[in-house]
Amino acid sequence: MDPELEAFIPFFPQLDMNDPVAARKEVAERASAAPPPDTSNMEVEDRTVPADPGVPIRLYRPHQAQGAIVWLHGGGGVFGDLDTEHPWAARIADLSGAAVISVGYRLAPEYPFPAALDDAYAALAWTAEHAAELGTDPARIAVGGHSAGANLAAAVALRARDEQGPAIRFQLLNQPGLDDRQETWSARNFTDTPWFDRGKVTAAWRHYLGSRPATPYAAPARASDLSGLPPAYIATAEFCPNRDEGIEYALQLMRAGVSVELHQWPGTFHGSQALVFAEVSQRQNAELGAVLRRALRA
Repeated sequence: MDPELEAFIPFFPQLDMNDPVAARKEVAERASAAPPPDTSNMEVEDRTVPADPGVPIRLYRPHQAQGAIVWLHGGGGVFGDLDTEHPWAARIADLSGAAVISVGYRLAPEYPFPAALDDAYAALAWTAEHAAELGTDPARIAVGGHSAGANLAAAVALRARDEQGPAIRFQLLNQPGLDDRQETWSARNFTDTPWFDRGKVTAAWRHYLGSRPATPYAAPARASDLSGLPPAYIATAEFCPNRDEGIEYALQLMRAGVSVELHQWPGTFHGSQALVFAEVSQRQNAELGAVLRRALRA
């Protein structure tokens, strides 16, 4: 474990994924206590994507934005919203120079699959339709997210390919949770890792799937054909149950002819990037911005 990260493990919240309401409350309280991000170099605006129901989004538009990304927050599909994601979305916009469309998708278990995917896809369609208003090129739109948000980003890319939907330039998948089967080495062995462990993964999938069987749109690792998908950046954390499924997804994409950059971060755990003072976290966050900037440039 990276020593800078290890020292702060006792201070990470021990969220109970079996009690989504309590988990949401704790995450919201912690987020509200954090200092607000510096957004002086960008315009920030709340909007609603017209859908059934409407999808709340928050736009981050840096001056002279280069491209756009539909950004999907983490939280196991159970917690997180536009406010808790505010520091991360603002950081992505600042580091990448891209317009960020942060999506407040519906949460499980009240709204199981495919509610969140439908919201994310509606946000993608809206972004493509309003590219001129956003000051960006409709041919330079990415999808991305962290953890459960990365799952949604991968699923949106699959659905857009299958339905001949909006063109996606790039997918940015940070520590993605892609496989409900939990059969990889890391899923079976990381039962007590910091912040996110096998028990929490199991609860998250139970909430997200509800009574539905898993499909590739719910668990993209189940997809048998990954050809024709947009180029991807996939980052994994060493001590994370999702690690091996992210690595295997990267390999499957490459075998399908998709250009992939894979970065396995040693000494890190799921969500440790929140400890932004750590040198490895600073490198991780800077790389997300640099990768996105490079992918969306003309």
